[in-house]
Amino acid sequence: MAKFALLIGVSEYDYQDEDLKPLSAAVKDVEAMQRVLVNPEMGDFAASNITVLKNPQPQTVREAIFHLFFNRQKHDLLLFYFSGHGIKDERGQLYLSTRETKKQNSKLVTPSAVPASVLHENINDSRSLQQVIILDCCFSGAITQGMTVKSDGTVNVQEQLGGKGRAILTSSTSMQYAFEQEGSELSIYTRYLVEGIETGAADKDTDGWISIDELHEYASTKVQETAPAMTPKFYPVEEGHKILLAKSPKDDPKLKYRKEVETRAKSGKGKFSIFALEILESKRVDWGLSEGEAKAIREEVLQPYREYERKRVRYEEALTRAVDEEYPFNEEELEEYQQHLGLRDEDIASIKQRVLAPKQAEYERQQQELERIRQEQERTEYEREQAELKKKRERELSKAVSQPPSPPAIQTQPFEFDTATITVKSGLFGLGKNCEINRSRKRAEFFAENLGNGVVLEMVKIPGGKFLMGSPENEPERGNSESPQHTVTVKPFFMGKFPVTQSQWAIVAALKKVNIDLNLEPSYFKGTNRPVEQVSWDDAIEFCARLSNKTGKTYRLPTEAEWEYACRAGTTTPFYFGETITTDLANYDGNYTYNSGSKGEYREQTTDVEIFPPNPFGLFDMHGNIWEWCQDAWHKNYNGAPTDGSTWMSDSEKRLLCGGSWYNYPGCCRSAIRNYGARDVRTYRVGFRVVIAASLRT
Repeated sequence: MAKFALLIGVSEYDYQDEDLKPLSAAVKDVEAMQRVLVNPEMGDFAASNITVLKNPQPQTVREAIFHLFFNRQKHDLLLFYFSGHGIKDERGQLYLSTRETKKQNSKLVTPSAVPASVLHENINDSRSLQQVIILDCCFSGAITQGMTVKSDGTVNVQEQLGGKGRAILTSSTSMQYAFEQEGSELSIYTRYLVEGIETGAADKDTDGWISIDELHEYASTKVQETAPAMTPKFYPVEEGHKILLAKSPKDDPKLKYRKEVETRAKSGKGKFSIFALEILESKRVDWGLSEGEAKAIREEVLQPYREYERKRVRYEEALTRAVDEEYPFNEEELEEYQQHLGLRDEDIASIKQRVLAPKQAEYERQQQELERIRQEQERTEYEREQAELKKKRERELSKAVSQPPSPPAIQTQPFEFDTATITVKSGLFGLGKNCEINRSRKRAEFFAENLGNGVVLEMVKIPGGKFLMGSPENEPERGNSESPQHTVTVKPFFMGKFPVTQSQWAIVAALKKVNIDLNLEPSYFKGTNRPVEQVSWDDAIEFCARLSNKTGKTYRLPTEAEWEYACRAGTTTPFYFGETITTDLANYDGNYTYNSGSKGEYREQTTDVEIFPPNPFGLFDMHGNIWEWCQDAWHKNYNGAPTDGSTWMSDSEKRLLCGGSWYNYPGCCRSAIRNYGARDVRTYRVGFRVVIAASLRT
């Protein structure tokens, strides 16, 4: 009997798209399989009988399949292994990818891939009665952000490849995912196929041979320990399950100890009891293993359990952060993250109950309280309206003409400042790019509102005008909610030079209550000149009401249109200073770049409000530092948006956020960025600034 193998790994694709991203593990999978097969103490395949194809052309694959099965003898053992993208056509037929595989209009260009029917025809024509087919492949559309995924779709592998004396192994079942494992060079399934042969641990009956069904059982068990959502499948045909693929050492003390450890680990679900450890220690001594050898075996056996537990911990941590930041949150993204980690519903049921149940109860209490407040406000407003109507009738009856009092005069004063622009330049000989910051002198008007105790609120005069609201379709990292772009006319107004600071908040929050109580020191990051944060939209509305009562002016939150108009300050680029952004000009996560920019500092907290240069209107921190509440309710796009800069409300409890924060990627700090939060949510990334109309006499 002779042994022949064809090993194919496709990691690189000449025509990459969302369905055909590189698979870094595929070629390394092939190299690992070759290593164990050619080893005389394991697979014992002659090196000359193993054909290895790395990133091959389609015709090369077809010819290699033909030569694997052609002119073989009855008792020859033939092994076909493939790692790479698997793709289905519109009829559900399976194709194996090559480096030339491509799609057009989401449809597979069939000559660029190798149909499974080619494999089927060749194995049926072969005289060999011992054939092993291993498919560790992914299918079209099964790739997610930051991870390679493999699924066997709806293809019936047994129906397509069935025949006499064959064993077919696949990495996952229909509509599941098979993941490349973090921290491992190999895909999960191939890793444990190799480990089962290399350690001999797959030899369940300790007869010195690893049959194909033993190898599958070992790999499948290990995969289930690491990624429970992934279920490798085994399709033996006639006597296929009895094919002996590799040798294992008989009576090897390391192998015996490993099997003992695996048994104890499985019964203890990845943990050893005191009694199990005592038994293992006794067997270690009896079998003559060193403490180091035994410890290494235990660590290797426990690694899948620890990987699985690590994923559950990551899931719980992410879920906890999500509900702390916003509740309710996007359930679709949570399901996507669960798939990303390879966790089943039953794996995370207890976590969801533990994290979500208290939050849901709190949310329901808050909704009830908000409803009570809303009803109270409606009743108060109704009573106020009735009182106003009564006064109006009394005035009409007495025919008294009263002139409304003149609004308080606002005395403004000029201030000068340096604003910044960014120019992106190519490096020496056109290699690389760098950003040059240029400064220019500007002038604006403002007035100072004395809050008391030496604290003032500086309000900058913003001229009225027209601008194009939203982002163009070619702006990098834009969202669909920023469409359609539309022209908006904005009336003049005054806007806070800075986000409301903690010192300003403390003064106003101590004033007489209008509707709700306010926390005098809500901020997570402390500092009198840092922006106040951990304040809800309702808190900001209460702040404006108290400030209005104190000053006699009508303070409010800016509308979304006013905010973007003020941020752009006459510019049309993604940021007021140009096409990119740098941490020299704003506070955001500098580990990431935007549009030819460079990485910078990640400060991981808010900063004082006046350390970065202002925009051309004289406003500071319009990009980054904290998200800022706007007056408007959230709408998913600009269809039907007002064009006069007025407030756009709806029945939604979600409110607009603009500007990005210290925590966010640079793309989240663009002038056109739109975000939202529940009106009662509080987080250390969100604050606000105030405006008043400029119709007051100046």
